[in-house]
Amino acid sequence: MAHKIFLISSLFVLAIFTPKIQAVDYSVTNTASNTPGGGRFDRDIGAQYSQQTLTAATSFIWNTFQQNSPADRKNVQKVSMFVDDTDGVAYAINNEIHVSARYIQGYSGDVRREITGVLYHESTHVWQWNGNGGAPGGLIEGIADYVRLKAGLGPSHWVKPGQGDRWDHGYDVTARFLDYCNSLRNGFVAELNKKMRSGYSNQFFVDLLGKTVDQLWSDYKAKYRA
Repeated sequence: MAHKIFLISSLFVLAIFTPKIQAVDYSVTNTASNTPGGGRFDRDIGAQYSQQTLTAATSFIWNTFQQNSPADRKNVQKVSMFVDDTDGVAYAINNEIHVSARYIQGYSGDVRREITGVLYHESTHVWQWNGNGGAPGGLIEGIADYVRLKAGLGPSHWVKPGQGDRWDHGYDVTARFLDYCNSLRNGFVAELNKKMRSGYSNQFFVDLLGKTVDQLWSDYKAKYRA
């Protein structure tokens, strides 16, 4: 009897101190299976691998954003991925990720690695805060590529650190700049994303790093000119 009471008590304590896990469902649908790109997706990438990648990307994003509990995150119940016979590369909308079968067909390198990186980028759009629509588009895209960069999935054609004309150019240019900012204050990108939950201001850079974003950009450029 004493053993049972101890076991029940232990389970009760475990229930109190175990973080709540946010369950997310993932689905992958190839709507272009009868096209060359859709066929290459099935052969070289596959729905099962894509689903595993979406799951891994979500965990990586939560960790990068330091979102340790469901209260820190968007309330997303399901993420759906579609491979479509469309132009472009990919986009995310309404917790859906759409990837171009034509892009998959035309990609000449390691297509599985490339689409893995694309899925990390697009998954970031699902989970990141955007300042209630007020954040610069270049910053939003830069954060998504920052996540891809930190996951070790940046392609070789990306700009090198220090390159680019504007901090909010977006994509790889802004990702490299954010990586520099994060080196000044570990966790900067996570804190910036948290601030963007309810709005956006360039003042966030001053709040977190003590300098304007333009000054930080100048410092960043100067570092790599030297």
